[in-house]
Amino acid sequence: MRDFSLKKLYYSISEVSRITEVEQYVLRYWETEFDLLKPQKNRAGNRVYSNKDIHLILYIKSLLREKKYTIEGAKRVLENYSVNNEKETKVDKDDSDLKIFVSANKDEESGKKSQLRKDLLEVKETLEKILKIL
Repeated sequence: MRDFSLKKLYYSISEVSRITEVEQYVLRYWETEFDLLKPQKNRAGNRVYSNKDIHLILYIKSLLREKKYTIEGAKRVLENYSVNNEKETKVDKDDSDLKIFVSANKDEESGKKSQLRKDLLEVKETLEKILKIL
């Protein structure tokens, strides 16, 4: 479903939302909270995110959701943020990392759909049995 194998210079907010699994309204909010996150805007006034912006979003997401930092705490950590410093960011600047991240999410999503399909078939069979009894 998602194919981000093409290298792009800029991504729309909806594409970034899908890649990072962060809702669009949260991305907009983070722009107001984190000074480093300032995507450019195109002529139409729409946000356009670079790969650097995506890496920053993934780092912010990691700080807030995985490491449980508060927004203020994450701001302090981001004072020393550098895309080139892997030890600080744990996100490599190389686009291949983004592809690996997207690929892993795609595989995970596929597994979830497969499990959901199995669960639905099981529910269907149970309902058919109940229907026969009635």
